[in-house]
Amino acid sequence: MGLWFARFLRRHLDGLSQPHWSAPPPAAHPGPLIIYCNHPAWWDAAVIILLANRLYPGRDHRAPFDAAMLAKYRIFERMGAFGVDLETARGGAQFLAAARAILTRPGAVLWITAQGRFQDVRVRPLGLRPGVARLAELAPDALFVPLALEYAFWEERGAEAFAAFGPPMTAGELAALPRPERLARLEGVLTDTLDRLGADVMSREPDRFRPLLAGRKGVGGLYDLWRATAARLRGRSFDPAHRSAGKSPP
Repeated sequence: MGLWFARFLRRHLDGLSQPHWSAPPPAAHPGPLIIYCNHPAWWDAAVIILLANRLYPGRDHRAPFDAAMLAKYRIFERMGAFGVDLETARGGAQFLAAARAILTRPGAVLWITAQGRFQDVRVRPLGLRPGVARLAELAPDALFVPLALEYAFWEERGAEAFAAFGPPMTAGELAALPRPERLARLEGVLTDTLDRLGADVMSREPDRFRPLLAGRKGVGGLYDLWRATAARLRGRSFDPAHRSAGKSPP
């Protein structure tokens, strides 16, 4: 499914990029990884699956999923998603019980869209759900890693996806804080990561990023077929991109 989602992203987005300052958590970390992120778009699940497949192919990946949505998209259940009722207090207990079992497994990675629902990337405060802070008590050897996600239209017809990892925190240092302060710490580090990523995205400078996946350029369909044919008839190479790499705007 990781390969399928990579093809799907290539077809519908301009690509997936990561800023040069972003470093993913080490795959060799002996304990579980808890990667928590904001939740700006439907594409988040596809980006997470792609990152999981590329960065940690040998680990056991799990992610909470809105139970109502999981009933519509059962394919995600086969890829490690588990249902959580987001509308009742019972959902919090479901999440913690499932997380407790997952985090005891060797090589576990728990991916959490910690806002719990779609939120614009510019919303502040982020309003993370409190359950993510409770996990420090369940997995003392876990590493918590913020992941900022954003999407923007630059030069091509498809949006560009951006992902940036922030500085990791150990469960031990988080568990030493009272729960409200712990949640504030998690939210503050993710906010800082989002703000830094947002500044890079607003710059519209590709050199600030390294591509993780390149998407399809151009308009596509009959129009690009006509453009390619016309270029060949003139003896020229055909570049479907709106603006070729290294070419400045007029």
